[in-house]
Formats: sequence, structure tokens, C-alpha cells
Amino acid sequence: MIPIKDDNPQILFPFATLTIVFLNLVSWIFLQGMGSGNGLAASVCQYGLISGELLGLVPAGTQLPLGAGVSCVIGDASSWYTTVTSMFMHGGWMHIIGNMWFLWIFGNNVEDSMGPSRFVLFYLLCGLAAAAFQVAADPASRIPMVGASGAIGGVMGAYILLYPRVHVHMLFILVFYITTIAVPAFLMLGYWFLVQLLSGFSTYGSEGGGVAFWAHVGGFVAGVVLIFFFRDKQLLDKHPYHGWRQKSSPTRNWHRVNKR
Repeated sequence: MIPIKDDNPQILFPFATLTIVFLNLVSWIFLQGMGSGNGLAASVCQYGLISGELLGLVPAGTQLPLGAGVSCVIGDASSWYTTVTSMFMHGGWMHIIGNMWFLWIFGNNVEDSMGPSRFVLFYLLCGLAAAAFQVAADPASRIPMVGASGAIGGVMGAYILLYPRVHVHMLFILVFYITTIAVPAFLMLGYWFLVQLLSGFSTYGSEGGGVAFWAHVGGFVAGVVLIFFFRDKQLLDKHPYHGWRQKSSPTRNWHRVNKR
């Protein structure tokens, strides 16, 4: 199921959300060569987060193969900056499109709850927490981690507490059957978090690349916690769907919207 939109009015112009999307796109175009072989590999090596390198558990000079004859070489300088730069790197077109789509759907209303300046700090802290969870899950990993999904997980963690009953419209595809349904945010986002958690446990200790599930879990948990410190009560009081104040009956939150 893919989220299409939410039934959540936008109160503020989403300066911060649009800026973050823009920075990710700029990074994808100019630092990653829009996914071209050399540009993508070089950017992942230089700006991706490698747990073993960050913690000094992989010796300097070690070559880490990325496949297709491409490898990273561990340097002898500190790579702390990759905890931030990795949030703006991606591994392919579908990776960046999916992440930016989720950020746009849920980010603008979370920004509504705190304003643009706070939202930028909130987003970065969620991304750092996501990186910390992934590093803790596999401290000696030699696989570069890239992507904004950990920080966006934090945005979704905040959203589930701020607007739990707002409808999220989902594209549902089952073989040749395509339809759209609307579900309350707490169901959609709760299901997403459960999948990440179960997937994290099922892949724990496995080697090789893949989805950084623990980064998703860490970002989501950070968002749930940090929203209590970053939300602005005056801004939230202007929002009609904050909390459980959605006017429609809870029994009608799950309904079919369209069929094609």
C-alpha cells in the first residue's frame, strides 16, 4: 500500500519541508550524478555512513567492495560528518522518490505543529537518532548507509501522535486489482512501524546490504519522544485535526474512497 495524500489542512507554508526536499534533490543531481555508476558509487563511499569506519572498528586502508567492481577505501580521518551527509544521499531513483513523497505527505503538517526552524532541528535530530540505532544494531558493519528514511521515520512518529485520526489515502494494488482506501493515520503509521520492527528482528545479524530497518525504528521512536519538546501549543490550537478531535466517527475511518 502506497500513501497518496492525507485529509489534513496545511496551516503554514512548508518552508522547511520544501527546503529539505530541495537539498535532497540537489545532492542527488550534483553529488550523486542522478544515479550514474561512478557518481553514485563515489557519493555513497564519501558521504554514506559506515558504522565500522565511524567507530574505528575497520582498519584504515581496508577496501569495501560495493559490487560491479566498485569498492570504498576506509580513510584514516574521522568520518563523523557522515551521520549528517548520509541523510541527503540515496541509492537510486525509487529510493529518493519514495522518501521525498513520504516527507511531503507527512512533513508539512508536522512543520505546522512547530514552525520551520524547529522542524529543521527536529528532522536532523531524528536522523541522528536513526543513525545511532543502526550503528548500535551493527557496530562493525562495512556497508554504507544512505537515505533520508530514518529522519522521515521521525516525522511519521510525530505525525501519529499529532494527528492520529486524520485519514491517509492509500493506493492498494493486488495483482490487477487497483483501488484506493482511506485509513486513520494511527493505523497506517502503526502498521508501518510494526513492519520495520519485525523486519529489523528478522534480519538482525545478517550480512550484506539491504534496508536499514533499525534506522527506521530509531527515527520513529525519536520522533515520538521529541515531538513533546518541539511542538508549539499555540500553533496546534489553530489546527482543527490535532489529537483526537477529528469530527468524523471512528467507526467510519476505514472506508473505500475510489475504485478503478
